[in-house]
Formats: sequence, C-alpha cells, structure tokens
Amino acid sequence: MIPAYNCIAYLQEAMESVLAQDLGPERMQIAVIDDCSTDGDVGALVESVSKGRIEYFRHEKNRGSLRSFETCLNRSIGEWVHILHGDDRVAPGFYTEIATLFSKYPEAGAAFTNIAFMKREEIFVDTPLTNMSKIIDDFLIQMAKSVKVQPPAIVVKRSVYEQLGGFFAVHYGEDWEMWTRIAAHFPVAYSPKCLAYYRYLTNDSITLRSIGDGQNVRDIIKVIDIIQQYLPDNLRKQLKKIALRDYSLYCVSLANHLYPTDPKSAFVQARGALMMSTDIKVIYSVLKFYTKDILRYNKF
Repeated sequence: MIPAYNCIAYLQEAMESVLAQDLGPERMQIAVIDDCSTDGDVGALVESVSKGRIEYFRHEKNRGSLRSFETCLNRSIGEWVHILHGDDRVAPGFYTEIATLFSKYPEAGAAFTNIAFMKREEIFVDTPLTNMSKIIDDFLIQMAKSVKVQPPAIVVKRSVYEQLGGFFAVHYGEDWEMWTRIAAHFPVAYSPKCLAYYRYLTNDSITLRSIGDGQNVRDIIKVIDIIQQYLPDNLRKQLKKIALRDYSLYCVSLANHLYPTDPKSAFVQARGALMMSTDIKVIYSVLKFYTKDILRYNKF
C-alpha cells in the first residue's frame, strides 16, 4: 500500500521498486492511495507506470497522513501489509527476505530489514541492530528509548493491525507509537540486510514542515507519553527520561543541520530540545549551538 501526497517526483521510483518484485495479482496487491495531491496527475502516472497493475484510489479532499494510513489498512486485502511511503523505495529481494523472516519466525507479528537514508543524492546505510536475522530481544525496551525502524522497512501481519488497531494521536511520530505498540504484544523479526530506503528532509516533505513549526517536538512528547502505558511500571520513568533526552539531542543535530539554509527552523528545534529535556548533554549541545551562532554573527 503506497500512500502518496505531493511526492510525484519520487512516486515512479517507489512503484517501480515494487513492480520489480511483483509476484502477480493473485499473490500481491499493489495500490496507491492519493491524499488529493496537487503537484501533478498521480492517477495518470500510476496508469502509465503500471499499465493497470497498480490500483489507484484518490481521496476527495486532503485528509492528512493518519487518514491516508487508515485508508491503506482498510483497502488492503493481504495477509501481510507493507505501507511504503510514496517518496521511499525498496531494494530487490525485500519481499523475499520478509517472507523468509515470517517463515522462520511464525510467531512474529511484524518483520523488518535494515535501512538506508536518502538525502538528495547522498545515501547513508544505518548501523544494523544485529549481524544476523533473528527475533530482536527486548525490542520493546529498545523502542521505548528511540526509533529503531522506519516505515518502508517494516511489514506487519494484517491480523496484528486487526487486533491492535491502526495509527492514531499524532501526525509526526505516529509510526514510533505503532511499532512500539506492536513490540509490546508480539515478537518482531529483523534482518540486517539493507533492503529499504527512506527519504528525509526534502524541501516539500510533511516531515520538514513539522520540523519547521515545532510540531515534531509537540507530537513526540505525546508519543513518548503514550508509550509509557506499554512499559513495565518499574521502567517507565527511566525510559521516558532516556527517550526525551535522546530525541532532544536529535533536535539539536537537526538545528545544526538546518542552520545554514533555514536558521528559523534551526532555532525552533534548539528551543524544542530544551523544552523536552534538561539533561546536561542536551544543555551543553544547545549552548554549543548558540555559541556557534554568536560566532557566526560576529564574523559578519
């Protein structure tokens, strides 16, 4: 299921990455869910690329990411559900590897692979969680601290969504909550093979807009609070503190990254970091960011 909104520049690549591994309509449903995009004729592109192989559904009006994911789940008919954002892609062998994981670990509620991050022309491969395919030990605890999986890399059993429900509450970080909720109820299988690609911080992305106005900070605070209910009582306070600290440090890294081209958003992230955590590492990192700003200002 491929949710798409104003990502027509990348959608063909996403669709072709799936079509290259097409098992046929009897075994694989492929659908694009268009959230009323305004950057081009998505339906025409789907038809041109897939020659009728890919289903196309368009919302009558823009409904936002949560409702798009809901439509993906409601219109899916397969035993396993893969939500592949329209600006991401999968590598050859992705679906074979996922099938191998589910076959080897039938108790798993979800399975995912290692991932690479795409930023413009650069690709960064994430550090594998393990060096072998396995059920991830203590995955719930790991997820309570920070995100360990990105959407294009994970496939979830339909029965799991039916039991636990879909995405809710926020528009940024909704996947973190979902994967953590799954980890609280089911084993999760993993392969260290890098077979999925996640595109981030593109100029027109929903993610970047959330970062620009600080919505990411507000939503992540809510997500971390929701995750608390999935954790053992004796670990909640400790894990929440770690999660807030680690995301705060991520906000500072975003601030440093954004500063040369978007200083306004950079300061939003720096302030958000301090709002989330007063850990000494966070305070030091924010002070370092502001010191660099002062030095840059004096230089000019």
